[in-house]
Amino acid sequence: MSFDVICFDCDSTLSKIEGIDELARRVGLGEEMSKLTDLAMNGIVPLEAVYERRLSLIQPDQNSINWLADLYIVEIVEGVKEVFAALLAQDKTVHIISGGLRQAILPLAKYLGLPESQVHAVDIYFNEDGRYDTYDLNSPLARTGGKAEICRQLLNAQDSLVMIGDGKTDMEAKDAGAYVLGFGGVVDRAIVRDLADFYTTEPSLLSVLEHIL
Repeated sequence: MSFDVICFDCDSTLSKIEGIDELARRVGLGEEMSKLTDLAMNGIVPLEAVYERRLSLIQPDQNSINWLADLYIVEIVEGVKEVFAALLAQDKTVHIISGGLRQAILPLAKYLGLPESQVHAVDIYFNEDGRYDTYDLNSPLARTGGKAEICRQLLNAQDSLVMIGDGKTDMEAKDAGAYVLGFGGVVDRAIVRDLADFYTTEPSLLSVLEHIL
């Protein structure tokens, strides 16, 4: 199949980490946060039930977001750079759609040749001294069904869209008429295996290229 618009999740898809879990680990809350993230990604609890709670517990400051931005690039999934280069060389429209924190993801997007306008994630806000203030409470990506909302906005009548990701929230793009491709190369989730139109557990993202071009 060939798609006009190609969308990727970030955490456990483009990078091997879950950003919120790494921020939690940095302040000694790793185990508790990992459990919450896993419940949301497996569809056991709605994303909005854990989103605010995680951030209010972690209180990530500006320095920790900069640290996370570097870590996303260090922990990039095998084949990601090549996949993006191949898609952009064919003038494909590529987006990142993530429930992660936008400021931490933007440097990875830049590294992959993607403009900021094609990165959809949750903005985080800081006080003047760089301490955590709040996040974009109105962002659809901080709640269940948000990725489907973004896909609807990107999908016009003549376009076909594919969403590639590792979690239940990525599979919700089906509700917008998207083809969904489950990437289990970092985390293999039974619910994603069940819901995806195509599923792979290959560790390299190159394994998806033949299914999207």
